[in-house]
Amino acid sequence: MSIRQGYVADWRGEEYEASPDGEEVRLYRARPAEGFQEVTSERYVRVVPVGEVTRLAYVSTHCTWRGEPFLVLGEHDGWLRVEYTGGRAPVAERLGLEPFDRGVYQAWAPRGEVTGLAEKAV
Repeated sequence: MSIRQGYVADWRGEEYEASPDGEEVRLYRARPAEGFQEVTSERYVRVVPVGEVTRLAYVSTHCTWRGEPFLVLGEHDGWLRVEYTGGRAPVAERLGLEPFDRGVYQAWAPRGEVTGLAEKAV
């Protein structure tokens, strides 16, 4: 399962990474296509009216690690960057999580120790 965190939009029967901006939505893809402008060598963008998008959602990946709930922020070399979503500071401290901000705790978790990876879209 790939780790996703961010907006997605359905347009003309395909799903794209997206970035909403008022009455418009920027759609992104990795390869050239008609109407898409090159941003970098593997990133192309097309701006469409929000009314042309059939679905716009924010996708996040969640998991369980050491018996507690986490949000997956990213992945690197078999490790997942996770953020504790249980809301209990004593539990976060017991787990040895790094304080990132007030009430926000994060860590690098070995992917093999993580269970229940699932996407949620809102």
